[in-house]
Amino acid sequence: MLAFGTGRVLAGASAPVASAGSAVPATGLIQVVVGLILVLAVIAVAAWLVRRLSLAAGAGSGPVRVVGGAAVGQRERVVVVEVDGTWLVLGVAPGQVRALHSMPRAESPDAPGGTKTVGLSFQSLLRRVAEGRRNVG
Repeated sequence: MLAFGTGRVLAGASAPVASAGSAVPATGLIQVVVGLILVLAVIAVAAWLVRRLSLAAGAGSGPVRVVGGAAVGQRERVVVVEVDGTWLVLGVAPGQVRALHSMPRAESPDAPGGTKTVGLSFQSLLRRVAEGRRNVG
C-alpha cells in the first residue's frame, strides 16, 4: 500500500498484479470475428439475390422501359424509352431531361404477345428522328 504523500510502499503490502481473468479470452474474439464475417456474408447474399431476382424498385417491371441509348458527349446521352406503347426520344444531360421526339412503337404480328420492334436499331432510329427534325424546321 502507498503511504499518502511519500510515494513509498509500506512494508507487508504487495503491488497489485493483473489477474488472468481480466483479459479478453481468445475464444470470445474468434466468436466476434466469425459473427462479423457471417453478417457480412448474409448482406452480400441478400444484395445478390435482390439484383438477381429484380426485386429492386424500378427494375424494368414498371410502365417505363428503356429501349436503348447512346452517348453524344462526355455527359450527354440520347435515350429511347417506351411508355404505354409510345417511344420517347429523350436528351439527357446533367440536371435536365428534354423530350426530343415521340412516336408509336413499331409492331409486328409474328411476335409473341402481338408486339415486337421491327428491325430498328438505335442508330437507324436516331437517324430517322434527326432527318424528321431537319424536314420540319
